[in-house]
Amino acid sequence: MIVLTEFVSIDGVVEAPGGEDFKYPNWTFEFERGPDGERYKEAESLRASALLLGRKTYEGFAAAWPQYDGELADKYNTMPKYVVSSTLTDPQWAGTTVLNGDLVKDVTRLKQEVDGEISVAGSIQLAQSLLALDLVDEIHLMASPVILGHGRRLWAQAPDKTAWTLSEATVYGDSTLLTVYRRRA
Repeated sequence: MIVLTEFVSIDGVVEAPGGEDFKYPNWTFEFERGPDGERYKEAESLRASALLLGRKTYEGFAAAWPQYDGELADKYNTMPKYVVSSTLTDPQWAGTTVLNGDLVKDVTRLKQEVDGEISVAGSIQLAQSLLALDLVDEIHLMASPVILGHGRRLWAQAPDKTAWTLSEATVYGDSTLLTVYRRRA
């Protein structure tokens, strides 16, 4: 099961929520998620059986997580990781496999081989491709109460209509809304 998890603004921007080079770096951290919101994000990450990432997000994770200790760092550093890239050839982060073939075939194979959730965190270009190819089973959006006005959005344009069911909606901390949508069969 492919689970897309994104931090998003009210106007749909997903770019640079945690500090990349952007007009509003760290915009998602301007709003308190509270202890329950932090626990949710940690549990979401610990629940994943594998990570599927785009190259840029992968490089950020690979540079950061090996330096950390604790349950989440142990999980990320030891779990299977798949990075979609046509340029990365020698990944250094343990447990990483590069996917550089047909995205539909590769992801379909992963969905059959991986027992449990395959988490796609950030990875805007990959997320857009997975949505366009109808390969996403669940979408987790943690919306910060801010309108950024510009930046990359999750939905550039959908190729066609798809139906989803809202399975969870919870407000955390300072008006941060978590919504979970499941793909209708």
